[in-house]
Amino acid sequence: MKYPIGIQTFAKIREENFLYVDKTKDVYQLAKDGGYYFISRPRRFGKSLLITTLEAYFQGRKELFDGLAISELEKEWKQYPVLHIDLNAAKYTDPQALVSIINRHIRQFESIYGGSTEDMALSDRFVGVIQRAYEQTGQQVVILVDEYDKPLSEAIGNDELQNEYRKVLKSIYGVGKTMDACIRFALFTGVTKFSKVSVFSDLNNLKDISLDHRYNEICGVTEQEIRANLDVQVGEMAEANGMSKEECYEQLKKQYDGYHFSKSGVGIYNPFSLLNALDSQDFGDYWFASGTPTFLVETMKRNHYDLERLTCEDATADLLGSLDSIDTNPIPLVYQSGYLTIKGYDPRFMTYRLGFPNEEVERGFSRFLFRYYTPASQGRDSFIKDFVMAIEAGQIEKFMSLLETLFAGQDYQLAGDAELYFHNAVALIFKMVGFYTDTERHTSDGRMDMVVQTADYIYLFEFKLDKSADEALAQIEEKQYAAPFAQDPRKLYKIGVNLSSETRRIESWKVVER
Repeated sequence: MKYPIGIQTFAKIREENFLYVDKTKDVYQLAKDGGYYFISRPRRFGKSLLITTLEAYFQGRKELFDGLAISELEKEWKQYPVLHIDLNAAKYTDPQALVSIINRHIRQFESIYGGSTEDMALSDRFVGVIQRAYEQTGQQVVILVDEYDKPLSEAIGNDELQNEYRKVLKSIYGVGKTMDACIRFALFTGVTKFSKVSVFSDLNNLKDISLDHRYNEICGVTEQEIRANLDVQVGEMAEANGMSKEECYEQLKKQYDGYHFSKSGVGIYNPFSLLNALDSQDFGDYWFASGTPTFLVETMKRNHYDLERLTCEDATADLLGSLDSIDTNPIPLVYQSGYLTIKGYDPRFMTYRLGFPNEEVERGFSRFLFRYYTPASQGRDSFIKDFVMAIEAGQIEKFMSLLETLFAGQDYQLAGDAELYFHNAVALIFKMVGFYTDTERHTSDGRMDMVVQTADYIYLFEFKLDKSADEALAQIEEKQYAAPFAQDPRKLYKIGVNLSSETRRIESWKVVER
């Protein structure tokens, strides 16, 4: 089996016999009626493959689709002029970088359909290309724009640069409305959707299909598709890892499945991670390792976001489809980037429940957040190892001393709400090392701050700010936080912790065994 890892061109995949999971039925449905579409999906989720599949289809390259679903659906195979703009390859550090790459694409189109001098505005030249392509071929034009938002995403936090990019992109994308009579189809793909002073404001007939249940499966891979196309390979991976085939399917599901792009759609596997896992026959964290979401974490910290809410966020469709609220709410950015996904839908309030899609994302994101919410810049791996071993062994003095040392760095200053930052950091530490961590767990008489469970131990934590460890322990007793574990045979420890807002350190802690 040849896996198309890093290969995003449909023609190359088909000509060189790489694996292709047939999405052409969805492609045909999307293309048959024409129109202007936008779809958002996380990075490395097959957006570029979708674009190049549409490109081959509209170019009438029938031979590439032999044996696929679309070969039974399409009867005409007309050839249309296709204008494909890919904004994924460049680095955008200044306005000229964007102008340069768009100019390069338009110059390529002009080499085919003719063009005028480059002292004209980019938008005027693009209009000219569309007009001439239509006149010369007698067919309407297809416009495909891949990663339309990359310049804007790279400029998050730099309003001046982002506004410059908006002006350039708005002038290009707005051409679609003025040239509507010459355009057969247009698709814009991206990770995020920027709607404030939108680059699409002139293209008011653009249809956003990001949450459309009909296209839930157009990118990514379903379990049904894995079983139909890769069952033998899953069996080989199972054998290599000393497990049954069904156990391998279950581990793949936990590790890479769980994305939902509509309120009722089936779960979608991350294709990049899935193919890498099958190729290497190892359950690694491939997607997360391929990119670092630094801008996400900076946005969360800037908004003093409570990390406990990551697994139980509610959001409307309007919120998920826009970054207008990014200055006060980072969740749309986290969702659109693929670190959260739809876990449920409440029809009464028309809200989506969000959460981590799978273990790869939850583990990777927690580890990445760790370096931003704690001062441990050095010796992170040794800290984790020592911390894990102390928790597993019930060595409370040791793991609390490690926590105390972790927050003792003189050059580290928690920003904003000290109690929230400390609580975020401690919860991350426990979650990151793989233990079951339950923050703000509800009981009949309140909410305990944190519960950590291992095979042999249960740790109940209560945190106080500028009070005392005794007060924290008193609350555990008063609210009977240990009651739900009364019949549990494991050793249970109640741990009261006080944080000083003045020193930004753990000031004191006390432990009581049940």
